Amino acid sequence: MGRLVAIEGLDGAGKNTLTRAVTERLTSRGLTVTALAFPRYGTQFADLAAEALRGGNGDVAESVYGMGLLFAFDRQAAAPDIRAALAAHDVVLLDRYVASSAAYSAARLHEGADGAVAAWVRDLEFGRFGLPVPDLQVYLDVGVTLAAERARSREASDATRARDAYETDSDLQTRTGAVYTALAAAEWVSPWRVHGVHDAPQHLADEIAALS
Repeated sequence: MGRLVAIEGLDGAGKNTLTRAVTERLTSRGLTVTALAFPRYGTQFADLAAEALRGGNGDVAESVYGMGLLFAFDRQAAAPDIRAALAAHDVVLLDRYVASSAAYSAARLHEGADGAVAAWVRDLEFGRFGLPVPDLQVYLDVGVTLAAERARSREASDATRARDAYETDSDLQTRTGAVYTALAAAEWVSPWRVHGVHDAPQHLADEIAALS
């Protein structure tokens, strides 16, 4: 059975870039690696959530718990794929996972990592839905200003990557970063590693390779 690693962070933090770099390093060491990204745009629940964050689907986006359910249903639908990937590979990297909902939902409600909504996300997704628990969760700790600059640059160069309501709310991003930091410190659900913007990806890859 492979090792499951979730890479978390703000919008524009560079999760996809880090995922690619870690994949390359692990592959060079002879490990088999695959990656999945959430939300899974192009599937029903992820697309409903994306539409809501861009003003569609009535008042769905106003409900923190409603949005949490859409993202949770997306991950629940992907659970068989995650388990199949774990059975076929040494390492499965996830670009966002359950902690994203905990962090953003708590930030929207001005709660902390130990608040009611983070507990609800944990109990819903790992308890009721039985999603695979990560062996390691990584918080890519990038400042809000830099992450926002990257998100704007991505939007300018790719017409399909227009920022949504979460991505354009700098106060929300700041609060979300604080919740992520607290989740990592508390080792929410499973062990965490904080990866700084200047930390070498190979160090993270080496730590993942050493997981047993």
